[in-house]
Amino acid sequence: MTRVEGFDRSVEPFRPELLAYCYRMLGSPQDAEDLVQETYLRAWRARERYDETRSSLRTWLYRIATNACLTALEGRGRRPLPSGLVTASEPLAPFRPGESASWLQPLPDSSLAAGDPLGSVIDRSSLRLAFAAALQHLSARQRGALILRDVLGFTAAEAADVLGTTVVSVNSSLQRARARVKEVEAEPDGLREPSAAEQRAWVERYMQAFANADVDGLKQLLTEDVVMEMPPMLNWFAGPDNYGVFMEWVFEQAGRDWVLRAVAANGQSGFAAYRRVGDAYELHTLQVFTVTDRGISRNSVFQDPEIFAAFGLPAGLDAHGAGDTA
Repeated sequence: MTRVEGFDRSVEPFRPELLAYCYRMLGSPQDAEDLVQETYLRAWRARERYDETRSSLRTWLYRIATNACLTALEGRGRRPLPSGLVTASEPLAPFRPGESASWLQPLPDSSLAAGDPLGSVIDRSSLRLAFAAALQHLSARQRGALILRDVLGFTAAEAADVLGTTVVSVNSSLQRARARVKEVEAEPDGLREPSAAEQRAWVERYMQAFANADVDGLKQLLTEDVVMEMPPMLNWFAGPDNYGVFMEWVFEQAGRDWVLRAVAANGQSGFAAYRRVGDAYELHTLQVFTVTDRGISRNSVFQDPEIFAAFGLPAGLDAHGAGDTA
């Protein structure tokens, strides 16, 4: 094996966790992919300068990735979700598109699975949409400090090395970041998070009710404080009654004949919804659910071609709900 081949083989196993890290920093799967590519390019160019006596290979790669992320975040606005940006609206209020085109986007679980098939390296709970949205309220360096220390388990000294600062600065950023996340994170404390199988079971029951256009059945699966949001629209609302009113309108406007395909994003269950149009089905939305032991507490609904593409979803299905009509 050549030295070049040895380098490639030694750094490649870190790719999935670096992708998850860059996603938490940027809030966009595509931006995260680009930054990981940039990280590996910079690492390749600097490989002769790597000194294993000064830091581990993992720490060295995270330092490069962090610098790339901080550069990318300069001058950029945050990527919020509507519930973190404006007050709630009525369920049948006219849709209001947001002025910003940059919204928090879901991360397909499949993008991490190839390098981490057992999910043993990456903490999927730290990818939840609610947590990713809360991170967007932090400065870039606060995000880095919080992720490195609380999510990835770096020591204060290691985090300072990665961020190119002091331990005192890291601890200060971490303290402020923790306080801010606690202030803005949407999910209440004290709720047990069901197992992955239990979450999927809740969502499968929701999918069955949705496919039957059964609004009462949908409402029975929701928590009392359930939230639905629909970026890039600013509209969002809370409560099962508002949810039911909106879903009645959806079925009236988009029909009651749907084909659903299960998806997984941010360590959460969801589905892609295809509505009947003529003799085929057209991709309508991608929906990602937050599930607690009390039921479904959040539905984040996306209708963005870039997001559809990231999940490899066909634009259309045939009359039998199969194939790709695009």
